[in-house]
Amino acid sequence: MPQYLIQHLTRYTYEDAVSVCHHLAHLLPREGGVPGHLWWSAELDITPAPAVRSERRDYFGNRVTFFAIQEPHRELSVFSHGHVDIVPAPSMPLFGSLPWEQVRDALAHHPLGTPVDRESLDAFGYTFASPYVQWTPEIAAYAAESFMAGRPIVEASLDLMARIHRDFTYDTKSTTVHTTLPEVMIARAGVCQDFAHLIIGCLRSLGLPARYVSGYLLTAPPPGGVRLTGADASHAWASVYVPGFAGSGGGSGGGWLDLDPTNNQVPSDKHITLAWGRDFGDVSPLRGVILGGGRHTVVVNVDVSPA
Repeated sequence: MPQYLIQHLTRYTYEDAVSVCHHLAHLLPREGGVPGHLWWSAELDITPAPAVRSERRDYFGNRVTFFAIQEPHRELSVFSHGHVDIVPAPSMPLFGSLPWEQVRDALAHHPLGTPVDRESLDAFGYTFASPYVQWTPEIAAYAAESFMAGRPIVEASLDLMARIHRDFTYDTKSTTVHTTLPEVMIARAGVCQDFAHLIIGCLRSLGLPARYVSGYLLTAPPPGGVRLTGADASHAWASVYVPGFAGSGGGSGGGWLDLDPTNNQVPSDKHITLAWGRDFGDVSPLRGVILGGGRHTVVVNVDVSPA
């Protein structure tokens, strides 16, 4: 069973003093609901010390930390760290899943008067457009190439993931957090956030539930090189709803199949899940408002290492 130590440091340095700031952080793991994850510890350290700090669960069940600093400061440091064990994923049949149309129709056309199970109701909420996932006819046509009539949903989803990995180039300079899916389609390039949004848009354009997953990925050093501390980054992938699927270690939950188009992988024991939602906006690691500060710089260091 792989064990990992995770460190995620975000440091803001301001040109002028910030007199007050309010922030929301999705930097602590979900408690329960993630198959294969056993967290031994998970902490969030904030400097300067907040005057107000609280924790809650959001609509999607993620842990959200709110904090407010009410003293002048020129630097903000947010450091999350934890220790987790990941159980490897079970084997997954390619052809034993339902045809994708059957999954779509079962959610969209529920017989009147019959009870709706909670899992299906939750999944149906992920079929709609969201702020970062607005699909176009071009995106729907791209998805349809993998989802032929009667094709099992797992087989079709894996084919779509592989095509995105093949057709799009990973380029950290090609997009920003505000880049839209139509722009990604034109550029044929992006980063993990873009590829997660793209595969989600493709799946939702077909009426299939898909959600955005944030977390971490253990990366390997270059051939012949050494592993550099702090050289990793937070990661993002997607999940498609597959009724009856047991979920995977490193994955986002029973009934959901995780898909990492950035690496053309089904996440297993090297992916560590933190949170999930409709898109990046629901689970952004850190966001907020400040009063003052002027120009600023931000440095993010992430390290995922075997324990």
